[in-house]
Parts: sequence; C-alpha cells; structure tokens
Amino acid sequence: MKKASFSKLLLALMLVFLLVLAACSGGSDEGEDTGSDTETEEGTEDSAKEKDDAAAKEEDKESEDGLYSIEDFSTEKTSEGEAIDGGTLNFGLVSSSVFEGTLNWNFYSGAPDAEVIEWFDESLLSTDENFTFTQDGAATFEVNEAGDVFTFTINENVNWHDGEPVTAEDWAYSFEVIADPDYDGVRYGNVTNVVGVEEYHDGEADTISGLEIIDDKTLQMTFKQASPSLLASGIWPYAMPKHVFEDIPVAEMSASDAVRVNPIGMGPFKVESIVPGESVTYTANEDYWQGAPKLDGVTLSVVGPQTVAQALESGEVDLVDAFPTDQYPDVEESLNNVEFLGNIDMAYTYIGFKLGSWDADNKKVQMNPDAKVADVELRRAMWHAVDNDAVANQFYNGLRWNATTLIPPSHPAYHDETIEAPTFDLDLANQILDEAGYEDVDGDGMRENPEGEELVLNFASMEGGDTAEPIANYYIQSWGNAGINVQLVDGRLLEFNAFYDRIGQTGEDDPAIDIYQGAWGVGSDVDPTGLYGPNELFNFPRYENDENEALLADGVSPEAMDTEYRTEVYSEWQALMVNEIPVFPTLYRAQLVPVNNRVQGYSVAHEWGDLHEISVTAEEPVVAE
Repeated sequence: MKKASFSKLLLALMLVFLLVLAACSGGSDEGEDTGSDTETEEGTEDSAKEKDDAAAKEEDKESEDGLYSIEDFSTEKTSEGEAIDGGTLNFGLVSSSVFEGTLNWNFYSGAPDAEVIEWFDESLLSTDENFTFTQDGAATFEVNEAGDVFTFTINENVNWHDGEPVTAEDWAYSFEVIADPDYDGVRYGNVTNVVGVEEYHDGEADTISGLEIIDDKTLQMTFKQASPSLLASGIWPYAMPKHVFEDIPVAEMSASDAVRVNPIGMGPFKVESIVPGESVTYTANEDYWQGAPKLDGVTLSVVGPQTVAQALESGEVDLVDAFPTDQYPDVEESLNNVEFLGNIDMAYTYIGFKLGSWDADNKKVQMNPDAKVADVELRRAMWHAVDNDAVANQFYNGLRWNATTLIPPSHPAYHDETIEAPTFDLDLANQILDEAGYEDVDGDGMRENPEGEELVLNFASMEGGDTAEPIANYYIQSWGNAGINVQLVDGRLLEFNAFYDRIGQTGEDDPAIDIYQGAWGVGSDVDPTGLYGPNELFNFPRYENDENEALLADGVSPEAMDTEYRTEVYSEWQALMVNEIPVFPTLYRAQLVPVNNRVQGYSVAHEWGDLHEISVTAEEPVVAE
C-alpha cells in the first residue's frame, strides 16, 4: 500500500490554487471473560485471525485517490496475547490547551473536562446502540402507562468513592443544585422538564414537586409531559454526593475543592492526584458496582495535537481520546505499535453567525435586527462561497466530509440526507449578494452593505492542530473572493476556553465577534433544543424563530413517541435550519482512536462504557519499530 504524504505547506498551496481557480471560473463543486483455558485458547486463535483480517483491511483503507473511509475502521480493539493482572494505562487527552478543571457532571461545560470526569464518575443510566436507556445501568426504572412518571431504583452496590452509598437523595440533590438561582453552571435546561423545577428556581416553592424520594435507593420523577427524549438522555442521570456538598453555598460549588481538587464519583477509578489543567492520576475503585477494574490505575495527561504522534510512537501514551485525522496519512505506517479504531463522530464543525445576545435576566436569547449578519441572504451567500469538499479532502483525506444538516449521520434514523443544502458555487454567491444590494461602492474589491456602509465581519476561530490556521485563512479568503471583507478577531486564533467564553459560554457575548467557527458534540438524544432552543445558553448564534421553537417542541411531544412522526418533525427542522441559516455545518467527522497493541477490551462504539474491562498484556507499552 502506498503511503499518502501531504505536507501542510502543500495542502495550503493546493487550497490557494483551488481558490485562484474558483475566483477565475466561479465554478461549482457538487460535490469478554477469559474464565477457562479452553476459552483462552479459542480467543488466541480468534485473535490471530482478527490480526490477519485487520491487516487485510488496512490494505484497503486508502483508495487510489489518497482518500480514506470511516467504514474501513473497526470500533473494537483486536485482542493480542493474554492480559496480565493489573498494570496501568496511559491516556492522552489531545488538546492545544489545558483542561479547565471543572470536574463534576453538574458543573462542567467543555469536552476536555468531560474526558477527565468519565474515568471516575458516570451516569446512573446506560444506553444501547440506538441511544435508548436500558436496564443495565447503575439504576433501573419503571414507567407509568402515560409515560410521564419514572420510578428509578439505584443498585444496592453503587457507592461513592468514600464508601458512602449513592442514594435517591443524592440524585434529587443534583436537580436542586442545578435549579438553584445561585447555580452558575450551564445545565439548567437539562432539568426543566421535571415538574416543579421552574417554581423552585423562581423561589415560588421550597422543594421540587416532581421529585419524590420513596426510600434510600428509590426516586420517582414526574415530568411535564411524556416524550421520546425521556428514554434517550432526556433525563438528567448524574447524582451529587450531598454529604460532600451540602455545606458549600451553591454559588461557590463550581470553584470548590470538591469540584477542582478532590472530586469523588461512583465510577471505576478514583482520583488520586491532579496537576491542574495538565494531568490526573487515578487508582482502581475496588468497590466499583460492576466489579473491580482489571487495571491498577490510569494516568491521564494533556497531549498537544502537534506531538500526539510522537507520544504514541514512543509509548508515552497508550491511547488518546481522538487522533487528529489530518495527520493519519503521515503516520499510518510508522505507528505500527497501535491499532486505529474508528467511528462516525457524534459531532460536526460549523460556521456560526452572531444574530443577537444573551438576555441573562430572562434567560433567553435576544435577537438584534441590526446585527451585521442579520440578512439571511448574506449568510446564504457565505455558505455558497466555501468549498467544504475541498477542505475535507485536502486537509482530512476523506476522514471528514461535507456536512449538509445539523443532525449528523451518527444518528442515521433522523439524519435526512435528501435535504439539498447550499454547496460551493461562487457565481451563485455573487449573484445572491448583488440581488441583496451588497455592492462594491468604493471600488476596493470589497462589498459595502445595502446602505452603502463599510462591511467588515470579525471572525473568531480556535487554536488547534496544524490545520486550524490554514483552514481559518481558507474561509476568510473564500469569502473575500465573493467580495466580503472578513478579518480574524484579534488577528489570531483564540485559545479553546477563551474562544467559548467570548462567543457566550459565560452568558456574555463579545460584541467584537460577528461570525465564528465552532464544533458541536451532539448528545445521544437527537433533540437539538439544547443548542438551538431560545432559552438555551448554548444557543451561541442567539437565534430565535417561532417555527423553530414549534418544531423543537413537536420533537419532544407525546406525539413524537411515534418514531415516524418524530422523524418527519426533525426532517422539517433540518430543512428549516438550511433555509434560516443561523449557522451552517461545514464538516461531519470521523473519530479515529489509536490504541497501543498491549491494550485489550477497548471500544469506540457510542454505547460502550466498560472502562473497568480494559486490560493490558504487558507492564510497558509497545514502542513503534
């Protein structure tokens, strides 16, 4: 198999070449147990066969045009050899910046913190491959005939790391904290479907009427209405150890040692020590409700995108949360000490338009009719002006691909691939702008707005791997080819945490930002209300529309218990968003995870969460040859 080699300079030059062609032509691109010796022997034979199959598949991963397909990667790690007793695992969190360190499910907001938390704390509810709650989690449940009352029973063996039992009161307490008016996190929207939460939040009630503690391990929740979302992550599944937090004022919880220095959970590993923002050392939780982990411990450390390949090659890390897909062609042969697993990522990248701001007093978005990007025709032209197929192929070699709607193909039952979204067509972009009154009045090559005033759009984008800056520059140049003057905010890329703070994660929107390039990890529930509902802080474009609100409500209505009905609703919603364009998706993503050959029992399947089943076959990682 030939090795693909695309240097970042060559990539940038190729895209510049494409832009020159586009500017000249205006063309369009459509573009588990090992309990007995017998089983062990059979596993060894299977492993040998799996290795042969994997080698054969590796040969087929790259097509003649140098592009790859996510379909050619397995989600399950191949077993090689026999696991040892214990051992430690080195996990790499790939990030260009430190993790924030808000290490509690009820307070965190960024994906890096979630990566840290999931090793030591977990949901009380498990899901299957269709993202539906099962009876296999730390809590089981019964539902009344109307579908709006759930009775949960927490497993008797589920305990906090300090030995105290996880109780119904702990679970109810997490709702009370999130609904408290002094709560400074971003999860309030996740609990408002429980009867009485809003009254509690507004000070009209001393308790949440929809929560009833039946006994130490049984909690009943009453919801405002039956909804399919209740069975697909529509129920807040994270408890808080009340005995740890009850003496801490709610306003001080997120900054407390209980969240940032000595967090405890109910998961398979315990936090032993933290180097703030850089690393976490975990030890096995021998009292874990599913049984003691096979590993003695885990060390998590932040690894920069630029050095992740070297860290894997040397065995500094055994696996990482996600490998930069743009680097894969350059390392697929040299990283012969790992197996690359893959899956369709539950995420998409997008261009967002700042249409308003967050009204903190009323906890809702407030659209601004005078926003620079308030004109949907300007937004439509900007979508037509960029060639996401070129970005996907030249920077990611097919491991990202052009996105069309705001429900990604990781949710195949609801992703509507028949919707026709704008594609690259520079002639059409220019035509739309001409007809909307955006003309170059002063002859400098850049268009003024319909009132004849200078139009400069300030663009925010995040730091990342080697591709972050050239891709941001590509979008800026693409819009420039259509006569739209776009400038990078502060003249540089923004650090991850600073980026999200400035586009509104804290509730304050930086007025200097008009457009931004972001990425969303979508939840297991297809319901997009948390990102595009008018009362959601994470609605960063600050978009509000009556039809949008109605469709979002329909998608979680009792009628939507009928899957066919719900599919139709979300098809209409996807089409609406393609027409309204508060944001436009740019790329769907493959998730690639390299795993050292000594590691067993690991998977990237979306429903997998058996961290306690991970084992290793040697004390030290395998080093690349």
